[in-house]
Amino acid sequence: MTDVVSIDPRTGQAAEVVAQETTPEEVARLCEAALAAAPALEEMGRAGRAGLLRALADALEARREDVVAVADRETALGTGRLNGELTRTAYQLRLFAEVLGEGSYLEATIDHAGDTPMGPRPDLRRMLLPIGPVAVFGASNFPLAFSVPGGDTASALAAGCPVVVKAHGSHPATSQLVFEVFVAAAREAGAPEGTLGLVHGLQAGATLVAHPAIRAVGFTGSVNGGRALLQIIEQRPDPIPFFGELSSLNPVVVTPQAAAERGSQLGAELVGSFTLGAGQFCTKPGLVLVPTGAEGDQVVDAMAEAVRGSSPQVLLNEGIAASFGKLSAAIAEAPGVTAVARGTEGDGTGFAATPLLLSTSAAGLPEQVTEEVFGPVTVVARYDGEPELFSALAKMPSSLTATVLRGAGETQLPLAVSQELRTRAGRIVYDAYPTGVAVSWAQHHGGPWPSTNSQHTSVGTSAIRRFLRPVTWQGAPADVLPAELTDDHTGIPRRIDGVLQLPA
Repeated sequence: MTDVVSIDPRTGQAAEVVAQETTPEEVARLCEAALAAAPALEEMGRAGRAGLLRALADALEARREDVVAVADRETALGTGRLNGELTRTAYQLRLFAEVLGEGSYLEATIDHAGDTPMGPRPDLRRMLLPIGPVAVFGASNFPLAFSVPGGDTASALAAGCPVVVKAHGSHPATSQLVFEVFVAAAREAGAPEGTLGLVHGLQAGATLVAHPAIRAVGFTGSVNGGRALLQIIEQRPDPIPFFGELSSLNPVVVTPQAAAERGSQLGAELVGSFTLGAGQFCTKPGLVLVPTGAEGDQVVDAMAEAVRGSSPQVLLNEGIAASFGKLSAAIAEAPGVTAVARGTEGDGTGFAATPLLLSTSAAGLPEQVTEEVFGPVTVVARYDGEPELFSALAKMPSSLTATVLRGAGETQLPLAVSQELRTRAGRIVYDAYPTGVAVSWAQHHGGPWPSTNSQHTSVGTSAIRRFLRPVTWQGAPADVLPAELTDDHTGIPRRIDGVLQLPA
C-alpha cells in the first residue's frame, strides 16, 4: 500500500504520513454505504438536514485553532487567510440551512386536474428530489471552502445527497482532520452512517467516479484532471453529470478614462489582485488590457513598482511550482512579449515563486498569453484605440469572470465591452477585482467551457440545483405525495395552477 504524505510547501519536506491510499475495495464499500444512507438522509427532511448543516458549521468552528494550524502547515496560505476561509465555510453551511428552510429550491409546482384548450388535464405535481450519492474532489487552493467541508459538500448534503470526498494531495492532513470532525458531528445530528466518506489517492478518485452508486461529480481543478474524469464518466454504462471548474484567464479591461483618472491606484490594486494567495485563485486576472499613451503608462508603471517590491510567494505543491516555472517562461519567450518587472527572488527553499509582470501589444495578441498560468504572473496587453481593444476581446477564451475598470460616470465603452464579454464569462465585475467570490443568493461562479456545465454555479445558493432532479406525480393520492406537494402545505413558495403563491 502507498503512503499518503503531507508535505510542507515552505520547505518542500514531508511532515507526516496521513493515511494509506484507499483501495478499490474500500472505495466500493464507501460508495455502497453512501447509497444505503441516501433514503434516510432524504427522510431527515428539510429541517433535519438544516440542523445537520448547522451542526457541521458549529463543529468546524469549535476546532478552528487545530484546523487552521494544520491547513497553514500544509498550504502556507497563512493563518489570516485560513481563518477567513474557515469563517466563510461555516457561513456557507449555515446559508444552505436557510435555503432548506425557505424551500423555493424545490420548485414545487401543482397543476390541478381540469379542462384546457388541449382537452382534459390530469392532476400533476412536480418538485426536485436528491440525485443520489455525489463524489466531490477537493481543490488544491482552498483546503476548506472547496474541500471536505466546502460548497460542493454543503450543497449536496442540503439537497439530500450523501457525499464521498476525494481528498486533495496538497492538504491530506487537513482533509482527514475535518472529515473526522464532520463524521462525529453528523452522527450526533442524527445523520445516517455513510452520509460522508473520504478517499485518498489518484486511483481511488478514478475508482470513485466509475462506481455505479455515484450519481454526480463536483470538481475544481486543472483542465487535464477534468478531462481525465470526463473520460471515465463517458466510459460508464450510465454517464452522470460532471460539474467542473477547470481554468480561467479572467480578462480585465482598463478604459482610457479610468487610466487617466486613477492610473497609479489601479496599477497597485491590480498587482494586489493577481498576487493574492500567490496568484492561486481561479479568478486571478491573467490578462489586463491597458490603453497606450501616458495614462496607460501610469497603470503599468505602478504595476511594475508594486511587483518589484513584492516578495517570493510559496506555491501549494511541487507540481504547481513546476508548472508555474514552465508556463510563465513560455509566455515570457513568446513573440512580442517582454518582461516588465520581477519580484524578489527566493532562496530556493520549498515551492517558492517570483511574482512576474509581462507586457505585449493587443494588436496581434500572442496565443500564449490567453492561457491560464496558476501563480503570481499577469500580462498587460496595450491597446491603441477601440478597434484594437475589441479585436483583442474577440480572442479571449471563456472565463469565470470578466472585469471592466471605468472612469467616473462612464457608460458607453463599458457597455460595449460588457456585451462583448458576457458571452464568455459567468460574472462581470465593474470597478473592483475578480478575486474573491461572495457566497450569496445572487452569486454565479461558472461560465462557458472550461466550466463543464454552463447552466449551474459552484458558489451561491443555486449550487444546490446541480444535485437535484425533477419528478412529477400524476393522479397521485395525497398519502403518497411529499408533504411539500400536498394541498394544505403552506410553508414554502409554490406555483399552483400557474400562479406563484408565497407562504402566508
